[in-house]
Amino acid sequence: MKRGSTTLLMLSLAAAVACGTGPGRTKLTYPEARTVDVVDDYNGVKVADPYRWLEDIDSPEVHAWVEAENALTRSYLDAIPARAALIAPLDALYRVPGVTQAFASGTRVFWLANDGSQAQDVIWVQAGPDAAPRVLLDPNGLSADGTIAVFWPSPSPDGSLLAYALSDGGSDWRTWRVRDVATGEDLPDRLEWSKFSNANWAADGRSFTYAAYDQPAAGSEREAISSAPRLMRHRIGTPQSEDALVYQRPDQPTWMFGAEDTEDGRWQVLSIRRGSERKSMVLVRDLAHKGADFVPLIDNFDAGWNLITSEGDELIFRTDDAAPLGRVVAIDALHPERRRELIPEGASVLSDVTAAGDTLIVHRLVDATAKLELVGLDGAPKGEVALPGPGTVTHLDGRRSAAQAFFTYQSFAAPPTIYRLDPTTGSATVFRSPEVPFDPAEFVTEQVWTTSKDGTKVPMFVSHLKSVTPDGNVPVLLQGYGGFDVPVVPRYRDWIIQWLRMGGVFGSANLRGGGEYGQAWHDAGRLANKQNVFDDFIGAAEWFVSSGWSRPGRIAINGGSNGGLLVGAVLNQRPDLFAAAIPEVGVMDMLRFNKFTIGWAWVSDYGSPEDPEMFPVLRAYSPYQNVKPGTHYPAVLVMTSDHDDRVVPGHSFKYTAAMQAAQAGDAPILLRVETRAGHGAGKPVTKQVEEAADKLAFLVHELGMKWPSS
Repeated sequence: MKRGSTTLLMLSLAAAVACGTGPGRTKLTYPEARTVDVVDDYNGVKVADPYRWLEDIDSPEVHAWVEAENALTRSYLDAIPARAALIAPLDALYRVPGVTQAFASGTRVFWLANDGSQAQDVIWVQAGPDAAPRVLLDPNGLSADGTIAVFWPSPSPDGSLLAYALSDGGSDWRTWRVRDVATGEDLPDRLEWSKFSNANWAADGRSFTYAAYDQPAAGSEREAISSAPRLMRHRIGTPQSEDALVYQRPDQPTWMFGAEDTEDGRWQVLSIRRGSERKSMVLVRDLAHKGADFVPLIDNFDAGWNLITSEGDELIFRTDDAAPLGRVVAIDALHPERRRELIPEGASVLSDVTAAGDTLIVHRLVDATAKLELVGLDGAPKGEVALPGPGTVTHLDGRRSAAQAFFTYQSFAAPPTIYRLDPTTGSATVFRSPEVPFDPAEFVTEQVWTTSKDGTKVPMFVSHLKSVTPDGNVPVLLQGYGGFDVPVVPRYRDWIIQWLRMGGVFGSANLRGGGEYGQAWHDAGRLANKQNVFDDFIGAAEWFVSSGWSRPGRIAINGGSNGGLLVGAVLNQRPDLFAAAIPEVGVMDMLRFNKFTIGWAWVSDYGSPEDPEMFPVLRAYSPYQNVKPGTHYPAVLVMTSDHDDRVVPGHSFKYTAAMQAAQAGDAPILLRVETRAGHGAGKPVTKQVEEAADKLAFLVHELGMKWPSS
């Protein structure tokens, strides 16, 4: 019988549904996943890849296998009584009015909000602080299923135009459009095949720069490597074919570019990064001289440089040059050797800085929570900004020409609220706030310190209802990330609130590899030090046992992307420590991650499998290559999306097939593949509710919880 045929598909579906009629502990029969004789040679070391065929995500055979896996997963999850009961409370959480961010340009203020019934956030605008707001852009009518989302809205300097990027079905590919703010109508401008790029406006508001890539071959849009970008300038009212090349380096395909024009229109600053590295080279050109070329300002990749603003001939940067925790430095653009320090390195991470009027708004991370300070352009302190409590600040936005700035604040139990900040007084007032169907005072969050294998103290946030206390049997959900210098900070999520309301405890671990404590913390969890991340996570899970909260049979772990890699690696190393695991869109094959889309850019954190020194490190922890046949694994719900073109779904497909073949116990190994969705961003509310219900029902069943009854 031909594989991938309709007959095979129907037999696979029938078998999947028949074996999944209930959530009992009878070992499941999984859809057939054949093995192939594929062996790769890594510097003389032979490594088998028996499920290589599952990388061909568009083949009929893979489609049939995925449909059978989804059918099995649906039959299993839908038979859990809590699954149906969870929809109503989750719907009540997800479908309340909420806000995301605000930004000002000219006299106009823009913000993103959702009335609770909308699949995607809507962009609002008002002409001034006292003007009536109106809808500027509602993407919810762009697709019948609500899967076309808006990203990176960027107003022109005078606020008359809005450049915005559209993503179809969760893809990283973006199509740029431009909207006339006064009329609410789109201009003819349409820019295709862009990704990983903002629209950076020229000071005159008549053009902007963006990153463009070669159009991939038809049928390979979701897998083809994305490299060698071109930085282009688009002039409003002209076709994309007439866009001017600003900068490219075809000899350096791993270099990525971004350009900013200073608000005064004097300088264009070009930042160059290698893949996912934060370190950058900086070029600059004087726009006062027509036709001037870029000249080096920072001619090496020794540190990161982020432009904040300019003051005359000086360019002001946030940098970790000679300051692992960050500082602010002014550089004379005409004489780069002339530098002065405005804000010295402190005791905590300098996370972000923006300028509003003549004030620098400084965002620091203190033990992974936000602190805002005000500093003059001369470096003189001007006080602190009072925040509602320990939490997170995002979307910090200010302009030199404005007398106000905006930021978004949130915590584990407080959803995002937009604040307007007066930089002259430091007063922050609520601009737009959400509604919640619960009392945040019901919850408590504490920060504890866990111990890793090498004795390193690792912080973790622990949240729960005030009424929940340690008794050695509390169900625990532990999350982590640990990579790419990304800090894990207090963040509100509706499904986590529901988990807490069900009596669960939530742990958010600040693992090495992240950005919570500067470059040293990041370096301690990347490349040859990656095992530290897994040890940190295991130590966090063990803390729940040693502290009297729980036991291995009641602990579940979850993480996405690099956090999915974390979950997969830890499951292989300590399957005895957990009852359940949910790896989402994970990087599961560490020997082939660099073969698809933007995976090559992650070599800065992971190292290359082609590197003889890094190959044994990667092979030692790669989730796919370290699945051990005959192991009693805990229950696993592998989650991915068919349109994920960042971490391609082949990672999760191969890992699932290997786990299902290796499982010696009767705990289920399930695969859930979302359709018309990508790496996570832009997912409509309906899909978010269904996904949350599946995750929570899975946890209720596998951790033996009794909510509402089972």
